[in-house]
Amino acid sequence: MARPRSKINITCQVPKCSYYLKDDGKDIVKRGKNRAGHQQFYCNHCNSWFVETANTPLYHKHLRLDEIILICKLLVEKLGIRGIERATGHHRDTICQLLEDLAIHAETITQFLLKDVELTPIEVDELWSTIKKNKRKLSPAAQAQIMKVTSGFTPV
Repeated sequence: MARPRSKINITCQVPKCSYYLKDDGKDIVKRGKNRAGHQQFYCNHCNSWFVETANTPLYHKHLRLDEIILICKLLVEKLGIRGIERATGHHRDTICQLLEDLAIHAETITQFLLKDVELTPIEVDELWSTIKKNKRKLSPAAQAQIMKVTSGFTPV
C-alpha cells in the first residue's frame, strides 16, 4: 500500500492549466529540487513542472523573502533607491528591478503586504505612491497595474 501524500499548499502556477491558482481538485506533487536548490512541483493535470515562486515577484530573484520585505518597509518610509542601496547593500539596479516586478504584481503584493507583513492600508498606499513617483522608469504594464491599486481607481 502506498504512503499517503502530504498536504501541499501550492496551486498550479501554469496559466494554461485548467487548475491555475485553484485549490479545489488540484493534483500537485513534490518532485525533487532544481539546480538552484528550489523545491520543484509537478501538476498531474497539465503535466508541467514549476517552482513555488513561479508567476510571482520572487521568481528568478536571488533575494530572500526577508530582504524583499525589508526593501518594501524602507520604501514605505520614503527612503530613496540610493538610500535603500546603502541600507541593504544591494545594487540599485536590483532594487529598481524589484520595484518593476512589484508594480507588475501590484494587486497580489497589496494583499501580501496587508495580510502577511501586517502593514496598514495607509502604509501600503505610501508604498505605491513612492513607487508611482518613479513611474517614468517603469514599463507601461507596470504603470497600469499601479493605477489599479492606488486610491481613486474605478474599475471599468
